[in-house]
Amino acid sequence: MFIKNKFPATGFLSLIIFLSCSLYAQNINLKIIETSDIHGALLPYDLLNDTATSSSLAQIHSYVLREKYMHGQEIILLDNGDILQGDPLVYFTNYIDTSKKNVFADAMNFMGYDAATIGNHDIETGHGVYDKFREQINFPWLAANAVNKETGEPYFQPYTIIERKGMKIAVLGLITPAVPSWLPEILWKGIVFEDMVESAEKWVEIIKEKENPDLLIGLFHSGINYNYNNETEDTYRNENASELVAKNVPGFDVLFVGHDHAVWNYKIENSAGDSVLIVGPHSRARTVAVANIEMEFDSVKNLWNKKNISGEIVEIKNYRPDDHFMSKFMIYLNVVGNYVEKPVGQIRKTVSSQESIFGPSAFIDLIHTAQLELTGADISFSEPLSFNSRIDSGWIYVADFFKLYHYENFLYTMSLSGQEINDYLEYSYANWFNQMKDENDHLIKFATDESGEIKFSERYGTPETEERFYNYSSAAGIIYTVDVSMPADDRVNIISLSDGTPFNVDSVYTVAMNSYRGNGGGGHLTRGARIPKEELSKRVISSTGKDFRYILMGWAEEKKILSPKLIGNWKVIPEDWWKKGKVQDYKLIFGGYPDEKNREEESY
Repeated sequence: MFIKNKFPATGFLSLIIFLSCSLYAQNINLKIIETSDIHGALLPYDLLNDTATSSSLAQIHSYVLREKYMHGQEIILLDNGDILQGDPLVYFTNYIDTSKKNVFADAMNFMGYDAATIGNHDIETGHGVYDKFREQINFPWLAANAVNKETGEPYFQPYTIIERKGMKIAVLGLITPAVPSWLPEILWKGIVFEDMVESAEKWVEIIKEKENPDLLIGLFHSGINYNYNNETEDTYRNENASELVAKNVPGFDVLFVGHDHAVWNYKIENSAGDSVLIVGPHSRARTVAVANIEMEFDSVKNLWNKKNISGEIVEIKNYRPDDHFMSKFMIYLNVVGNYVEKPVGQIRKTVSSQESIFGPSAFIDLIHTAQLELTGADISFSEPLSFNSRIDSGWIYVADFFKLYHYENFLYTMSLSGQEINDYLEYSYANWFNQMKDENDHLIKFATDESGEIKFSERYGTPETEERFYNYSSAAGIIYTVDVSMPADDRVNIISLSDGTPFNVDSVYTVAMNSYRGNGGGGHLTRGARIPKEELSKRVISSTGKDFRYILMGWAEEKKILSPKLIGNWKVIPEDWWKKGKVQDYKLIFGGYPDEKNREEESY
């Protein structure tokens, strides 16, 4: 009766045709979701500024659950690195309360991640943290080009196979090979970081031969702009080689990217003429990158056909935090909240990192003062690691030191010649300040388009600078001027050491700086001072055993009262040009120029 009613026109023959078609073709919609550069954003709260935020893993979990259960999607959840740095929450679980499971391992297991690739800031936490983390997670941590120096095999798992509805999905992980350019060897000891294109070529062949997957996914903690930092398409071990892999290594269906904190969603044609989707999300859980893939199974040929592959960027602010996630991890926010609210001492003057973008500032000079006192070095190099942070006069808390010093760098003391110091500073100011034509010109060296107009960020509507602010490096311990009317490489005039002793280009001086800079980060030492990369480690006289923020807090606690002030050892000339350019660019970047009373409080 059922067959007659169901197929009244053709009867049994129609049933045969219907069943045959259902066997020969089966469609599945696969949604692959990527998080990247989370930088500790576990919960929707900013502990440094004591305010709620609109993005977090708690909200991403809501989005994933909605897609999985409300929309019936077949989900694969991937992370692309840099989760273990950037927030007091993750700092606390990495270094302060180490007796328990890392809270981010617990959270990612709870969310059901299928795979992840390690990022450079995860390596920055050191073997003690990331080796332990790897043991605590329930999913593979990938990086095919991070090779064990002793065995020649990948230190992390190179790839993983994920199965869904009979489909075989291979995920190959790669990390930016520029890690040794930024981090002390002690943090990555025993690991060699290979070129991404070479490694991809090797492992794609292995995966094809051994696994014969239906889909090949790249999960690369590396950006898109392979010309960044003066590199080119031919640069070996290029920092941002993701698009180079997409172009030159056939086989990938989708590349998930990260590291550059940019949003990507586009397709590219590879050397074999095939289309490759490239997607990547913004940082700190603000967005996720999604690949929507429609697959059709052909049972005659016994293979899956790719009917459609498209990318999508999802705004996470549109999703409320998952209640179960919040109830499980909210107690951790309270524990770390108590930690960051611990008073360390007092500060007699409000300081802002905004000032340090335009010249000498009490914000940076406080770091210079600490570095010189802690190391006994002749000279200090430092830079603003926060773009828009403010520490108010009064009590100073643990949270304020995350504003003052954003990264977990070590503090180095290195030996440099006077000429190398001069060349370092010339390099810094060439990338920092514009060559001003007159007092109405821009002080800051902004990025410009082909017509010479300043480029503005599509996302934020703010002007883009030629160089990242954290590479605006100045010096203390010497008296010098920077002439912005002069061309690059002819701006710096070092007059003497701060005590009046003559400065000699042929003399050797001890210089305090952070480990990122000391290992070649930003190019100040390698391209500016022209010190070969392999020689940098030989120049290191001493290093702190813990991160400089930790050391800085101890220094402040011992002093009890901090009195930040301008050291007054350097200035920008012509001064009238500098003052007018500063006011103009301050308004352009920050939307206004604060008056003297609001900008610098003399006491509390």
